[in-house]
Amino acid sequence: MKIKFWGVRGSIPAPGPKTVKYGGNTTCIEIRTDDGELIIRDAGTGIFPLSQTLLAELPVSANVLISHTHWDHIQGLPFFIPNFIPGNTLRLHGAFDPITGQGIEQVMQVQLQYSYFPVREAEMKAKFEYVTLAPGKSIQIGSTTITPTLLNHPVIDFGYRIESHGKSVFFTGDHEPPYNIYDPSDASYEEYQGFIEEKKQIIRTAIQGVDVLIADSSYTEDEYPAKKGWGHGTFDTSVQLAKEAGAKVLYFTHHEPTRSDDALELVFQDVLSRHPRAAGDPEYRLAREGESFEF
Repeated sequence: MKIKFWGVRGSIPAPGPKTVKYGGNTTCIEIRTDDGELIIRDAGTGIFPLSQTLLAELPVSANVLISHTHWDHIQGLPFFIPNFIPGNTLRLHGAFDPITGQGIEQVMQVQLQYSYFPVREAEMKAKFEYVTLAPGKSIQIGSTTITPTLLNHPVIDFGYRIESHGKSVFFTGDHEPPYNIYDPSDASYEEYQGFIEEKKQIIRTAIQGVDVLIADSSYTEDEYPAKKGWGHGTFDTSVQLAKEAGAKVLYFTHHEPTRSDDALELVFQDVLSRHPRAAGDPEYRLAREGESFEF
């Protein structure tokens, strides 16, 4: 299995001289299985440069797994070049939205309104298919098993476990470790804490033993208190999750858009100094646009 990062920033693209090394595009990860299936995790602005490389292998059948529908995870879809070429297929997977009562098809319906984009879906030449998923219900894409797990974000957010020929990768999308919203003195505290522990266990089970964990690590521990409830994790919570799950490799991603490459590396070095690797611990890596990892 091969992973390639095409976008590793969170919230908004951050191009410029201070983000050249790790990249400024928003979330997009290409996964190629040993059988050649093309699976794309999220469709931030990084999906545009990815799509340019796909022109060398037309026709394309692209399976896009959307973690959630915030702009930085879908805003590249209208610019996915194979959409404009006959013979290609874009198969979009994601969650049902209880607010609108629609499935993942709403991602294209909304973005391709004339108010936002000059080309309607009906005018595009590729074939579009929509697969609405349910938490914990696995699907097959060729030889690959895809299992969505409900994580913690202000909208429905799926983390996906992708397994093929004994190899596995899990991407969290945007995820903030669940916490108790009640004060310990509140009568509802114990009941809600039971819910929190159950949710944490479901997440740990979904990630257990994964070869590669790619985790939302937007903030430092010092930054987090001011961002609590925004739906993002820290470097330290990602380390804890990876250790608990027994992941072999941990990639920190969804980099804060205001954090320069130099600042990002300083944060990373601080994390490594506070979490020295022991036997059985994951290998820690900063996700970098353009980097590939094969296992």
